[in-house]
This record gives sequence, structure tokens and C-alpha cells, in this order.
Amino acid sequence: MARLALLSTSDKTGLAELAQALVNEFDFELISSGGTAQVLTAAGLPVTKVADYTGSPEILGGRVKTLHPRIHGGILARRALPEDQQDLEDNHMRPFDLVVVNLYPFEQTVAQPEVTLPEAIEQIDIGGPTLIRAAAKNQAYLTVLCRPQQYEPYLSQMRENGGEVSPQFRQAAALQAFGIQQLMTSDRHLSITTAPGCRRSSAAPPAPDFERSPASALALWRKPPPACWLVSN
Repeated sequence: MARLALLSTSDKTGLAELAQALVNEFDFELISSGGTAQVLTAAGLPVTKVADYTGSPEILGGRVKTLHPRIHGGILARRALPEDQQDLEDNHMRPFDLVVVNLYPFEQTVAQPEVTLPEAIEQIDIGGPTLIRAAAKNQAYLTVLCRPQQYEPYLSQMRENGGEVSPQFRQAAALQAFGIQQLMTSDRHLSITTAPGCRRSSAAPPAPDFERSPASALALWRKPPPACWLVSN
């Protein structure tokens, strides 16, 4: 049976090239959703939409796409455990070998001086972080890629090792996934408080550097009356 890859990205850089190699060189089947599926289809690649794979349509204007047991069961299943394999079989699930995900551009959105709160809220990614953490947790059995810069090293691993990647590569990729700046800072950015009628200052301050110091990062955000967004971690 062909191996299974899940691709769901905001940044489409290098995506089509990665997917072409997966299909043509390594006999992968592609599962994808939304704009990612459109890019793959436009590149002439066979792709199964997440909604067709799960049997559940995208709902709530795209807010719920990948949050489904058939997706997360396939990501989190431990192939060395017979009981996990039985659960997959009983529930007509397949294990994933590769998960390629990056997040909505939340920080870029809130950095825009005129962005509204509803616009910012729609860039809060729910499914992406869940996929990343699930795949990184199960790095013993699959690879998670979160940056386009990882695509070529992954393909090199596959080409050099007969279509496999080393445990060391999977572990390194998982550590990058857990530590990606976007994931870490997005979680801290999400505590956004507004008073009635308030908005971000039109003179946008620098983005907080949470890695340096949460306290000093907060000091970079100001509250000029009457327009403000308060951001805390």
C-alpha cells in the first residue's frame, strides 16, 4: 500500500516540488485541504481532500477541517503496538508517514496597523498546532516538516536511504516542530484583550521578542489613548 502524507500549509513555497517528488519518486498518496489542495491539483498531482478522506465536510467557514479521528488516529498510532494497529484496522484508518504543516500568519496579521479584531481572530490557528504537536509527539514513526527549508533535506534523506529517513532526522525535525518560533510566540500572542472601541495603535510597535524576555517584550507594546490592543503572555 502506498504511503500517506498530509499536507496543509499557509506558506506554499516549494510545496508543489515536494509533493511531486513524494508522488513520483516515493509512491506517496497525498491528503490535503483548502488552498493547499488547490495548489497540488493545479500542479497536476493526484490529491485526496481531507473532507473526502474523513467523510466529514469542512465546516464553520473552514474553521474545522483536520480535527478528525481519522486524521489524528493516523498520526498518533504507534506501529509497534498491536492494539494501536487493531484500532486503525477497526476504524478504517491508515497511518501517516509524513505531515507537512505550517501555521496561519497570525503575527503578520496583528502587525498590520489597521487590522480588526475579527480579522485577527480568524488567523488564530487551531488545527495546525494540533497537527504539529501530534506528529512531533509520534516522531518515532513519522516525520513532521514545518518549514519549506526542511523539504530538500527530507528528500535527500529519502533518496540516500532507499525511501526512508533516519530516526535522528525524525527526532531533529520533531524538535524543530516543538520549538518553532511561530508556534511558541503565536501561543503567547493569543491573549488579546480589547476594551470597547479599542484597536491596535496606528503606529505599530515592534513585534515582541518573547525568547529574549517576556517582560521586556510586553514593554514594547503601548496603550496610547484612545486606540489600543493589549497583548500579554
